[in-house]
Amino acid sequence: MTSTGIRLHAPAPGWAIAADVVVVGSGVAGLTAALRCEAAGLTTVVVTKARLDDGSTRWAQGGIAAALGEGDTPEQHLEDTLVAGAGLCDEEAVRILVTEGPDAVRRLIDTGAHFDESLEGGLELTREGGHHRRRIAHAGGDATGAEISRALVEAVRARGLRTIENALVLDLLTDAEGRTAGVTLHVMGEGQHDGVGAVHAPAVVLATGGMGQVFSATTNPSVSTGDGVALALRAGAEVSDLEFVQFHPTVLFLGADAEGQQPLVSEAVRGEGAHLVDGDGVRFMVGQHELAELAPRDIVAKGILRRMLAQGAEHMYLDARHFGADMWEHRFPTILAACRAHGIDPVTEPIPIAPAAHYASGGVRTDAHGRTTVPGLYACGEVACTGVHGANRLASNSLLEGLVYAERIAADIAAARAAGGLPARVPAPVPYPDRPVHPLLAPESRFAIQRIMAEGAGVLRSAESLAGAADRLQRLHNDARDALEENGKTAEPGVDTWEATNLLFVARVLVAAARLREETRGCHWREDRAERDDTHWRRHIVVRLKPDRSLAVRTTDTADFPPTRPTPRPQEQ
Repeated sequence: MTSTGIRLHAPAPGWAIAADVVVVGSGVAGLTAALRCEAAGLTTVVVTKARLDDGSTRWAQGGIAAALGEGDTPEQHLEDTLVAGAGLCDEEAVRILVTEGPDAVRRLIDTGAHFDESLEGGLELTREGGHHRRRIAHAGGDATGAEISRALVEAVRARGLRTIENALVLDLLTDAEGRTAGVTLHVMGEGQHDGVGAVHAPAVVLATGGMGQVFSATTNPSVSTGDGVALALRAGAEVSDLEFVQFHPTVLFLGADAEGQQPLVSEAVRGEGAHLVDGDGVRFMVGQHELAELAPRDIVAKGILRRMLAQGAEHMYLDARHFGADMWEHRFPTILAACRAHGIDPVTEPIPIAPAAHYASGGVRTDAHGRTTVPGLYACGEVACTGVHGANRLASNSLLEGLVYAERIAADIAAARAAGGLPARVPAPVPYPDRPVHPLLAPESRFAIQRIMAEGAGVLRSAESLAGAADRLQRLHNDARDALEENGKTAEPGVDTWEATNLLFVARVLVAAARLREETRGCHWREDRAERDDTHWRRHIVVRLKPDRSLAVRTTDTADFPPTRPTPRPQEQ
């Protein structure tokens, strides 16, 4: 795979450090990869956009799925995952997840994570949508992510791993042969360094999380601006299945004009018996699916939206008044506090909810060891597309995927070093360009992008809405490109402009893939193509960036998850 040569407009690095591995991101995937690499004797640096404990993992409420309960098996977990993935999961990737998952959770517990236990002393397991067994381990009632983050951060600090916090990673560095040679980054505020610098390393692990901020309303934190996907594309890597954005069915409704991160009401609330009802108190999911409120998330989100459209309502309700105050306070204290902070008491009234952007099932294309199509570049967690999630992520598989595939990446890097496939010396990166090669957008463009995506590429999509979104996004791109090419002008480099530019980039890719997929499948819902079409569309959409900044989009020949081969593909549009 040849690098595109495209980088963000940014100052040349003014400082540099060297390592064997640089891990970008500090969620469950990033910190697990870093700890395993360090344990293998590799000099490891962790770079994170905010504080170590401030990524998406800490916001995970429900828990982590694994076949840990009596009577449960990896095979049953596999079957539930394949059903949720709507025909596009890579079965081998899922099998790796469900068979290695239980031991990975046990190692997480050994690292220091404390999960809720039953009165008998074993793990207290719950159910979520799409699961036929109780297999969701949770912590602090509904604070699983926060507990996992705490344990991993403490382990990283105890082992003395070098970390660079408050750092936005800009671009991948490559050597003359196109191999990974590190990253450039900008340290903000209270970081260890000032301004733009570099970490030189022959292996880079992307664990940057999602891109939920591309939509107006999302459960993702403000840092989730698609930086990892954008970096990978500029480096020449392929991304896959980016059209499959999961919208969480039950997000606290704060008003039709609410923007930014919205409070999540975990699926575990429904797993414990809460009901979805309309304004008249009718349970509208009963009869729509055998699991009713616990159907896979795409089915529940569609059921909610259909009811909203039929009744002309802005939201539906989640009714858990029958839990009582004691259960709310002990099982779901985080959600209870969030609701009460917004003037809603779920002990005495139903919770107004509506779907919002939640999770990217697609991402940077990897193989079973986390390797991308760029030598030396790895990806895991939400930024990656391992083939596990297919067209729709099964609830609580994300934390498990981060654990399992981060461990596999660390093992692969260590094995490559032992076999001589990973250079012992840091390769010399290609010199940084003297002039800007990628135009930057003004900070206010972020809000324009979010509105475009919410209106044209949200839960409900059509050929018309997607075409409109594509046209408006292309105009933003063209304006920035023309200003750069005609008079050398671009927005001033800075965090706001880099984030806006990354958001536009991933939005264009998402819409291009969504336009091409002329069917409804999993969490991709086309109003004008309401049926699933296995004959023509049980296959993947792969996108890469060309050196002229245009997108090459192709479909695979089958539903098999393609290998990460560093060669161009035919049938690109």
